[in-house]
Amino acid sequence: MNSSQKSEEFYKKLRTQLYETTSWPSEYLYKFIVLTEGTGIKDVQDLFNGMGAVINTIPSKNGKYTSVSINVRLKNPEAVIAKYKEVAENVEGVISL
Repeated sequence: MNSSQKSEEFYKKLRTQLYETTSWPSEYLYKFIVLTEGTGIKDVQDLFNGMGAVINTIPSKNGKYTSVSINVRLKNPEAVIAKYKEVAENVEGVISL
């Protein structure tokens, strides 16, 4: 199974879990890890600009990485997954948690 198939399997499972456990529209908490150096933090923040998102950043102990937590209200699981995919495609080296 290649990484694309694994990603689609992950999103399929996530979609099912979100429908089963949450009433929509709902708040959703994203967590990402990016390199502190470079544009990763700004790139992630820009993708949530204008959505009413609450964004918090916490640098790692050694300062090499930064955790970016984003709490945003979304209409359904498809919107959650679309944003995960958008971040993965547009932010180099991002790790989604």
